[in-house]
Amino acid sequence: MRKEYDFTGGVRGKYAARYRRGTNIVVLDPDVARAYRDSEAVNRALRILLEAARRATRRARRRPPEPRRPATGSLHRKGEELSGRRRGAARPDTHPMEK
Repeated sequence: MRKEYDFTGGVRGKYAARYRRGTNIVVLDPDVARAYRDSEAVNRALRILLEAARRATRRARRRPPEPRRPATGSLHRKGEELSGRRRGAARPDTHPMEK
């Protein structure tokens, strides 16, 4: 130590407890810093973001609802009957595999 340093009246370990707790200083980029006027505004925005993330996570974990069963015939193309043949088409007398 240099002789010109004067610590009379100093308190040993004045900030030791604060130092032990640690710090969480975050440096914002200039464009982000312009958007928030103080640490309270940054904390408010981060809390909103955290809550939105929690809600999204809860929704994603839920089991998706069971799909609705389609009404009879709704899976067929328009103009087709349930048997799969076109309307107005001639009905064969026998099954093609029976010949």
